[in-house]
Amino acid sequence: MNKNIIFSTVLFAIILALSLVILIKDRNIGPDIDQSQNNGNEIKSEIIFFYGDSCPHCQIVEKFIDENKIKDKISFISKEVYNNKQNSNELVAKAKICGLPTDSIGVPFLWDGQKCLIGDQPIIDFFSAKGGSASGGKEKTNGK
Repeated sequence: MNKNIIFSTVLFAIILALSLVILIKDRNIGPDIDQSQNNGNEIKSEIIFFYGDSCPHCQIVEKFIDENKIKDKISFISKEVYNNKQNSNELVAKAKICGLPTDSIGVPFLWDGQKCLIGDQPIIDFFSAKGGSASGGKEKTNGK
């Protein structure tokens, strides 16, 4: 009977150890990792527009997006940060990638997969350029 208890205990310990290894490995892939996909040589990046519900500069960008049907031309995600802690944390993570001070980050804020754009006009310029018209905006890169 002693051998059965020892065998069961060892087997349980091995299964537990393997489970912990898998769990730890999965935790290393967190939400702060860029969600770019690499298909061969092509890298697809996710454009994220961060905004606040009552932000007047965000409303300027949103009006531009609506009036110019930008959502029909460019694929991007909009994330509200004033009332959503997870979105706010994601904004901070993107700002860190760009080397921006996270204690003074505001909206509107755009992450294009590599660069951070802050402010209504740089974001409007970005969407204008992607939508077909030529215009340049100020941007902060992550050093790549």
